[in-house]
Amino acid sequence: MENNTETATTQQSTTSSDRTYAVVLYGATSFVGQITAHYLAQFLSDTNNAAAVADIDWAIAGRDEDKLKALQAELEKTTDNKVDIIIANSNDDASLDAMTKQTQVIISTVGPYLKYGEPLIKSCANNGTDYVDLTGEAIFIKDMLDKYQDEAKQSGARIVNSCGFDSIPSDLGVYFTQQQAESQFDQSCDVIHMRVKAAKGGLSGGTIASMATIFEEVGTDKSRRKQVANPYLLNDDQDAPNVRQDNISKPEYDEQHERWLAPFVMASINTRIVHRSNQLLDYDYGRNFKYDEAMWMKDGVKGQLMSYGMSLGLVGFATAMVFKPSRELLSKHVLPKSGSGPSKSEQENGYFDIRFFGETSNKDTISTKVTGDKDPGYGSTSRMLAQSALCLAQDVSKQEVAGGFWTPASAMGDKLLTRLEQHAGLSFEVV
Repeated sequence: MENNTETATTQQSTTSSDRTYAVVLYGATSFVGQITAHYLAQFLSDTNNAAAVADIDWAIAGRDEDKLKALQAELEKTTDNKVDIIIANSNDDASLDAMTKQTQVIISTVGPYLKYGEPLIKSCANNGTDYVDLTGEAIFIKDMLDKYQDEAKQSGARIVNSCGFDSIPSDLGVYFTQQQAESQFDQSCDVIHMRVKAAKGGLSGGTIASMATIFEEVGTDKSRRKQVANPYLLNDDQDAPNVRQDNISKPEYDEQHERWLAPFVMASINTRIVHRSNQLLDYDYGRNFKYDEAMWMKDGVKGQLMSYGMSLGLVGFATAMVFKPSRELLSKHVLPKSGSGPSKSEQENGYFDIRFFGETSNKDTISTKVTGDKDPGYGSTSRMLAQSALCLAQDVSKQEVAGGFWTPASAMGDKLLTRLEQHAGLSFEVV
């Protein structure tokens, strides 16, 4: 399974000799930004990682100098390492260009991306700067892909969205499962079902703000509803597949595994990323590939009640978030505030266990799992995000992967998978 290595006609070099920094973390004082900053500082200062982090100079960036200096002091105190500061603002194109021109890779934690993400993508695409983020906003990715794909190809900028819990476990989980199927059966799986077996973690105000932004868009623009419903939203080839995809949107019973199923809130982004990976990997999964995601509940009456309760809760939440009065009421009085999120203890004690069940056209079956040892949305996401950036900076040359909009699996594949297992607490296994 090879990465697409088509070479762009002209590419700006972003080698370390050209740029001051290998990585710049933009939005470093946000909730997930601070977690990522601490992880990067510790990882880059750990002598056990010396071979993996050679020649990595990095900086933290954002608009609030006082907050950045406070974070800088924390990082330098805990790791005894020098961390530079860059002042940049999404409302100031010149400051963004000054930042992106001096780094190989930008990590962006500044959401909601629909509101604040475009100027940075534009700057990276124009200046040949690689980019990773943790967006779960499929319509944002679609907008940016339509606007800046040509510029990114020309400049050599590799834009890789969704490098957190949205959507690395799903994207690389399917990639890994297909690799194992090809190794065992000499063919890929026509169908893969992803099931969240267990997960423990919390929501931050930033996640809620992103969800609110999407619901606001969907509630005011009918064309957005059509986009959100399209499983191939991110497939931009001339002849995208039109296979009907299963969508677990209400309680169902899984006869094979004797469990109730409930909708998985992140399926709407994860499935789109997986189908785009299939396109960018030259449809190695097949043009008729089917993929769905759901949460496993228990068997019996208890599992049925949990499944119905979760399904109704998601419908109620979505309905409330579409309408402005109820959205503002929830945001003001019920949901986590921006800048807040799970405690350090909750992050450390979180985990996830995700299962993949694949079947080939010959009815051969395979089961795999992806696990993480931290809170999925923050403890694990910060590590996935940081390692994705380092992978682009150190492991994947512009000759291997050219400029353009990519997915984690299509841009970094095995190299990222190895990094995540060695340094981010993730595990990919056949079960």
